[in-house]
Amino acid sequence: MNVLQHIIYMDESGKEGKFYGNFYGGALVRSTDLVKTIEKLSYVKQSLNLNGEVKWQKVTSQYLDKYLQLTEQFFNFIENDIVKIRIMFTHNYRQPINLTRDQKDNTFTQLYYQFFKHAFGLQYSNSDPKTEVSLRLYFDELPINPSQKQEFKKFIIDLGQSASFSKANLLIRPEDIAEVKSHEHIILQCMDVILGAMYFKLNDLHKEKPAGSFRRGKRTIAKEQLYKYINNRIRAIYPGFNIGISTGIKSPEDRWNHPYRHWEFIPKQHEVRPEYVKRNQ
Repeated sequence: MNVLQHIIYMDESGKEGKFYGNFYGGALVRSTDLVKTIEKLSYVKQSLNLNGEVKWQKVTSQYLDKYLQLTEQFFNFIENDIVKIRIMFTHNYRQPINLTRDQKDNTFTQLYYQFFKHAFGLQYSNSDPKTEVSLRLYFDELPINPSQKQEFKKFIIDLGQSASFSKANLLIRPEDIAEVKSHEHIILQCMDVILGAMYFKLNDLHKEKPAGSFRRGKRTIAKEQLYKYINNRIRAIYPGFNIGISTGIKSPEDRWNHPYRHWEFIPKQHEVRPEYVKRNQ
């Protein structure tokens, strides 16, 4: 039996936005590409004298060019399917209804579970019965209590025993699930920049102006420029890409094959709230 490994870095944004919320992001790298990916990104980061943690909240006009250069290298990996990126979010336009108390209390972990289970199309990642693929999962520190963490990790481990994962020879071992600090993982940091850019744009933060001002701040303008670069790189892969909806598929396998995808999670039972429709101003 041949053995391969996929390393998946995952993070979330707990903030609820004006239009969109529940943002989750994931980056997947095959074990055969991991070392070269980390080494190259780390080299670029160090050469730019980005000594601290790279993250969307740190983007300013002074650091814009450095963030553009690091993001360029990250998207080179994405474009060549060395790194796969998945972004999930919900639209406030669709408000879930008929939720049980348990569902309300565990919304965070239940959405995270759905994100991991479906976003990468892992069940389509291995069609070779002679190859086993283990999954190593790095979650940025989970903002939940210890008992919730234990239950969440149990659900993830049990997923490895499901019919679709077993059919693809996917293995999830307890020792391969870890919480990590993002400042120690460059791939997680670069993914945070993309996740932050999507939250920024989808919630119209690029339009914000300081109180009493008729002009946007330099930091907001810099973030918009970085977002535009990211969007241009996505559209180089998928012309006409719409960041606010689920990325289309021609076959179920596309959920795995595509290097970059978005997923708007829509609750099965929901009510429409038209006040959250974005309108051109």
